[in-house]
Amino acid sequence: MEGAILVTGGAGQLATALEKAGAGQGREILRIGRPAFDFDRPETVAAALDGPPLAAIVNAAAYTAVDAAEDDADAAYRANRDGPARLAAHAARAGIPFIHVSTDYVFDGSKGAPYLESDPTAPLGVYGASKRAGEEAVLASGARAVILRTAWVISPTGRNFVRTMIAARARTDRLRVVADQRGQPTSAADLAAAILAILARIEREGWQERFGGVFHAAGGGETTWHGLATAVFEEAARHGVAPPEIAPIRTADWPTRARRPADSRLDCARLAATFGLRMPPWRESLRPLIDTLLDGDRS
Repeated sequence: MEGAILVTGGAGQLATALEKAGAGQGREILRIGRPAFDFDRPETVAAALDGPPLAAIVNAAAYTAVDAAEDDADAAYRANRDGPARLAAHAARAGIPFIHVSTDYVFDGSKGAPYLESDPTAPLGVYGASKRAGEEAVLASGARAVILRTAWVISPTGRNFVRTMIAARARTDRLRVVADQRGQPTSAADLAAAILAILARIEREGWQERFGGVFHAAGGGETTWHGLATAVFEEAARHGVAPPEIAPIRTADWPTRARRPADSRLDCARLAATFGLRMPPWRESLRPLIDTLLDGDRS
């Protein structure tokens, strides 16, 4: 692919990981974000696209404040539906691949088994509904679109559960963590590697219809937030961090503005069947993440 890969959500975990992974492969990653690129200011989107031809677009930008979205639905839909629609329309006109990152929160968590891409969606809140609307807009755009639903993204940078736990430990030796929500922690580095592998496959073989549509891409295995917290401090102990007491609690014991799915596990078999990609087990990816975070290495 000639040209740069444009990656939105420039300050986020995934965009940062994509830039690092791209550098390792000699790929030019053009990482853009607010304030220079803002879905709430369409003129900045147009300006970002008005440049040299691009090889592909990866949309990692989103309104991700799950609770705040309940009181600011318009902003959530502008970022999670309208913005991606504009990017997808540009990709369609340019004839380039468009990878759009979505979420497990499009499901209500009541299935009791990992979700397939073909399962009906039923978001519990504005965030999930706006992300589902974004998926629909992208699919309707005519773009060569690959939609990746992922979950519980973690990395050494940005805002995520792992960093929240480490920061909380610095303030207290007793934590309360929800133990009745199940999902799949996903390393941003692993997701970035999968995205670049997908784009490389499209480059080698040319666009094929089977490459398009919705795919699930989440870390291998499963756990709860309490299980993830426990694993975080098992790894952090290698760096001299004394583990706190981690009390398991129910979702009902930690009320939030928006409801969360109780079991949002994703079946990722279609990703493997189509692209030959299997996301690494989340537990294996946690160790190098903690090493990077606690060693202070951001390279």
